[in-house]
Amino acid sequence: MKGLDNYVPGVATIRSYRARWGRSDLLAGLALTALLVPQGMAYAELSGLPPVTGLYTTAAALVAYAVFGPSRIMVLGPDSALGPLIAAAILPLLAAGADPDRAVALAGLLALLVGVVCLAAGFARLGVLTELIAKPVRIGFLNGIALVVLVGELPKLLGFSASGKGLLGEARGFVDGVRDGQTVSASLVVGLVSLATIAVCRRISRALPGVLLAMVVAGIATAVLDLTEHGVSVIGAVPSGVPVPGLPRVGLEDVTLLLVAALGIAFVVLADTGTLSRTLAAKRGERVDGNQEMRALGAANVAAGLFQGFPVSASASRTAVADSSGSRTQLTGVIGGVGIIVVLVAAGDLGRYLPTPALAAVIIVAAWTLLDVHTMAWLWRVRRSEFLLAVAALLGVAVFGALPGIGIAVALSLGDFVRRAWRPYDAVLGRVTGRKGYHDLDRHPEAVQIPGLVIYRFDAPLFFANADTFSNRLLAAIEERDAPVQWVIVAAEPISDVDTTGADVLTELLDRLEARGVQLAFAELKGPVKDSLRSYGLLDRIGDDHLFPTIGTAVDGYVSATGAPWTDWSDESPGLP
Repeated sequence: MKGLDNYVPGVATIRSYRARWGRSDLLAGLALTALLVPQGMAYAELSGLPPVTGLYTTAAALVAYAVFGPSRIMVLGPDSALGPLIAAAILPLLAAGADPDRAVALAGLLALLVGVVCLAAGFARLGVLTELIAKPVRIGFLNGIALVVLVGELPKLLGFSASGKGLLGEARGFVDGVRDGQTVSASLVVGLVSLATIAVCRRISRALPGVLLAMVVAGIATAVLDLTEHGVSVIGAVPSGVPVPGLPRVGLEDVTLLLVAALGIAFVVLADTGTLSRTLAAKRGERVDGNQEMRALGAANVAAGLFQGFPVSASASRTAVADSSGSRTQLTGVIGGVGIIVVLVAAGDLGRYLPTPALAAVIIVAAWTLLDVHTMAWLWRVRRSEFLLAVAALLGVAVFGALPGIGIAVALSLGDFVRRAWRPYDAVLGRVTGRKGYHDLDRHPEAVQIPGLVIYRFDAPLFFANADTFSNRLLAAIEERDAPVQWVIVAAEPISDVDTTGADVLTELLDRLEARGVQLAFAELKGPVKDSLRSYGLLDRIGDDHLFPTIGTAVDGYVSATGAPWTDWSDESPGLP
């Protein structure tokens, strides 16, 4: 049973469930349903799909995650950050005036592919891959997505459609539409009232279902005032009932065309969910298996694909609603899913009174929450290089689109890593009066260097991109000394690896040092690095007697071997010798 619990945590929840939790889970599930219905429909629209598919997706994902998800309160479903990615993947495969069923089938296939990728990553224990997007790049990517969504939804808020490709094209189309007088006054009023309703509810309390209230107010106004006669568009009747599970009707060529998009979306989904899962676990004092989180995410996406849905991810906002409403276990998600099914069976006609501008308002609010101007400003203050990375990621999404933006984000993160390792921080060390250890001369100009000795620290693994930098900087440190240098001690604690290129450079460095009569020694060399040097044949040249456990013992070895005029002072009674 323990093994089963690892793969199906819902079973463990059932066995350990307490009756007193039932009321909390029920109320939280009902509160969650109130948010999920309008958001699910809105995010389906954002993905270029019929609104009802958002309800199918949400119900399937909630139930699947309740069974396989390791987090007791995390909520999965359609996500505003995924909408543009899904649309970018499936819309190019649709001909003009294509049957909506074709779009639904492609979205279902995309969800299945994303699910398979997540399942494979979970079983292969590849959770580390989600760490390939650095925080600044991630912030820039999400800000770019938010801007694309905001600009794309503004015409719908005003009651017209605008053509244009990319952020700039859509912005130009919006401005042209407003200038040409295409704004529908009634739509603008509905949209603004919806925005205001959601904003006021959030200001009062995040527990208030502002999204639901906005949709109810907009629906009542549409029905009572007959706003469709004033140019306000509505969703239309939602098909009643629950779809029968089945594979999407697509061709093999569609699988090939969507596979790359599925890999990119899966990467974003895994990164988002992994981050939120770790945050929730730390907050609640729990431990969550990241690989099972991946498998649960895969199961939820497969379920969504089988029920005419589209890819899903974790949602911080909906999880916060469940948490603040008192959720105790995954039963909250099950109740939310059942609530959506009830809506599908009994309340399909409500779509005739749900105005499109109100849905646009829901999406705009969701996009607004993705904007993180505060962190961008903080990056500008504390680290300009990372701010520029964030801006580059933002522009990558805005200029090239959502899906290419994923590749750009990963490339920028990896490029930033290589840049840091390519030109890492290094230091020549000396002794500071009254302080233990050896310290950076640049930060402590008063530090004293030992006659005839250079102590050099290189803060990175030694590999092909920085090996020459290591050699050149070490030689420069020798040449900067006024008196002849007899030894160089490399403070090697930060050096976690040496590749074959690094070994070649070390061999050349040993030749150059021997020609100058300088002995190379290492202090604090890690065991695995020492093993690598031994396999390269370098330890025989360096000599075991020139490998020291600490910098202090290396200095003692230098003084003993050379008779250098140096006597260290005690930390208790500092003073120059």
